[in-house]
Amino acid sequence: MKLSRRILSVALLAAIAAPAAHAEVPIDVIAGSEITFEGLLQADANWFNSDVANLNGDAQDGRDFDGELRRAELVLKGKGPGNLEWVIGYDAKADKWLDTNLKYKLGGNANHYLQFGQFKQPNSLEELSSTKNNDFISKATITNTWAVARRVGAAYSVGDANWSITGAYFDDELKRGLAAGAGYGVRGTWAPINATGSILHLGLSYVNYDAELPAVGANNLVDTQRWRARPQADLSGTRLIDTGNLALADKVATTGVEAFWVHGPLKLQGEYMRSTTSRGGAFSDFTGTGAYVSAVWNVTGETWGYKAGVPTTPLPNEPGRGMLQLALRYDTMDLNDGSLNTSGATPVVTGVLGGEMDAWTLGANWYLRSNFKLAANYVKVSTSKYNSTAKAIVNDDPSIVEFRAQFFW
Repeated sequence: MKLSRRILSVALLAAIAAPAAHAEVPIDVIAGSEITFEGLLQADANWFNSDVANLNGDAQDGRDFDGELRRAELVLKGKGPGNLEWVIGYDAKADKWLDTNLKYKLGGNANHYLQFGQFKQPNSLEELSSTKNNDFISKATITNTWAVARRVGAAYSVGDANWSITGAYFDDELKRGLAAGAGYGVRGTWAPINATGSILHLGLSYVNYDAELPAVGANNLVDTQRWRARPQADLSGTRLIDTGNLALADKVATTGVEAFWVHGPLKLQGEYMRSTTSRGGAFSDFTGTGAYVSAVWNVTGETWGYKAGVPTTPLPNEPGRGMLQLALRYDTMDLNDGSLNTSGATPVVTGVLGGEMDAWTLGANWYLRSNFKLAANYVKVSTSKYNSTAKAIVNDDPSIVEFRAQFFW
């Protein structure tokens, strides 16, 4: 779109002009509101070593490459007047709105507030963490599949530096044609240990919303739902596990359990999700599960902070040298909720066999000063899924090398 190109040009100019020592650009104080400008540019490159399915969709040579500008985010933020805060965010690359909302701090307490507009819903530790500080280039499979991201709605949150309870009602995403379905979410967090260099966080969340994907059937009168996942590579054109269209879908209910532990320069983190799609007619409900566990080591000695129920990434101790991280993650997802009977001449599938996927990711991140980040990941994937054409379980075990260059202010 022409609008996206214009805004992207503004983003590039702002990136060039932004001072290297600042993470945001102050603009002015207007009507009692202190206004700042932030931005994020990310460029990704993926090298695919395909096994069975071609991950990139180009010539079937088994090895392929793809690269693109991943994000071009522009954000205006305002503090004031009084206890009011506001934000307007737009991604010129994806041509969609980001956080665009008003927040009112009750009694001036940042942990006790009302929020209205489009914002990330109260679920998933990784989804709520800042994109620019993700430990890995691609988020965990459960986060990309079941976490509810930005939706238009209203939220109430109460807590302090060590605990929080947030509830929200939400509807569709701000731009038409994207995520849809009215529902609600709630998340509770508790940090029984919260000191410099020593943090233990525990959390529980639940979201429930209407299934409102395009329907299959006459006049689109019947909602469907579909769950599928890429092989830990955001630029892949292929999903290796896939439930297909789940007809007569009614509600989606997802429960998430989360935790992380910080000990000096080491962080251990994990999440588990169980998601059920309720269905009508003669169809049984579908339930899928997944989890990840990860470890990140700040080789240069920095440690994490804690704010609003998520870890905060520090600035380098020595800006000229930067901060170096090494990371490892194990990720798993199970989209099988059925059985396969091979006793007869023709296999018989009962329920849904969307497949299983396991992935190991080895990563490195280098933060230079407060504005630049370079990331590299090696991903080894193992999948198994019933193939109706082959009438058998097919294993597909590709690997991917990923790079990201990031500039933010």
